[in-house]
Amino acid sequence: MKLFDVYPLNNITITKAQGSYVWDENGVQYLDMYGGHAVISIGHTHPHWVKRIEDQLEKIAFYSNSVHIPIQQQLADKLAKVSGKEDYQLFLVNSGAEANENAMKLASFHNGKKKIVAFKKAFHGRTSLAVAATDNKALIAPVNETDNVDFLPFNDEAALKRYFQTNGKEVCAVIIEGIQGVGGINIATDSFLQLIRRLCDQNDAVFIADSVQCGFGRTGKFFSHDHAGVQADIYTMAKGMGNGFPVGGILIAPHIQPKHGMLGTTFGGNHLACAAALAVLEVIEEENLIELAKQRGMYLMNRLRTIEGIENVRGKGLMIGFDVPEDLKDLRKKLLYDFNIFTGEAKPNIIRLLPSLALSRKQSDEFLEALQEAIAELKPKAKETENVQQEEEVRAED
Repeated sequence: MKLFDVYPLNNITITKAQGSYVWDENGVQYLDMYGGHAVISIGHTHPHWVKRIEDQLEKIAFYSNSVHIPIQQQLADKLAKVSGKEDYQLFLVNSGAEANENAMKLASFHNGKKKIVAFKKAFHGRTSLAVAATDNKALIAPVNETDNVDFLPFNDEAALKRYFQTNGKEVCAVIIEGIQGVGGINIATDSFLQLIRRLCDQNDAVFIADSVQCGFGRTGKFFSHDHAGVQADIYTMAKGMGNGFPVGGILIAPHIQPKHGMLGTTFGGNHLACAAALAVLEVIEEENLIELAKQRGMYLMNRLRTIEGIENVRGKGLMIGFDVPEDLKDLRKKLLYDFNIFTGEAKPNIIRLLPSLALSRKQSDEFLEALQEAIAELKPKAKETENVQQEEEVRAED
């Protein structure tokens, strides 16, 4: 049987991981500056995370949500403390797409309306409603097409005001990433998020903060939306929540009261998932990783801005992006195969950095030095290609 490749594959097989490093089957060590799409929050195979899961596995791995599961409440209590959202309810699921799907469905149950406002370059997942609210037509199958989602320009306050003046009373919810990850590390301005909050309040609409990639401390706040000083009605979570174990969730403000039957899940909130997520929160708190992410991110971005050959460095905490000119389009491959460093991308020429929140200063410097060397090695090649093209153009004119 042929295995379907989810993504184009790098010719590497990873067999071991620890902290911010992974190793392939030949024992080659790689610095992981991508964390598997922002999933690795506290570092690969963190000892406390491993022990939490092992201890739970020896007791019980799964039973259905038809019985009391005490570790779910332990997770909720710790999440309330670390996030500061003490009066919210927690509904546990398995993934970010599932979290966003349920958030939009719950919003519609709450106010009885249909219209969802999303934004250009948004990515909210691949399930039915989540993908309909994602600005990528290549991902939307005919069955996902709907007239209930309108896409507005990101950070365009005038466009948002005009839309609400005409359609405000029809809006069920506004869903927005505090920082668009797949879209290219585009940061929502504080004033834009504050405007969304006001317009939602004025029109009985639900403010959904998609924190799947930009949550769990990655940006130097627990949720990236916290930078703007706003409170969302629903927060969605996944990725870094489990540090590699599949788990997601939604936090629901107290004025939204789901009834039995509105939301459901078989595997969501299972014992092992809760153990993994609880371990993540404990490590984040004990190792002060949110503050560390803030400091390390500032250091990286300040240094990145001094490197010739990259442009438009932006981000918050350890969610960082920068643009690469066309002549450096092979930079990610060079970093991976010549310097053994994993990075991410967003089209057309954007490199994304999403490392563990426990990334050290030494590892940051290791990346920065490799980046400078890789750029220096690619530049002569790019110049040589440019000269050849110019010579061919001259011969063509002759």
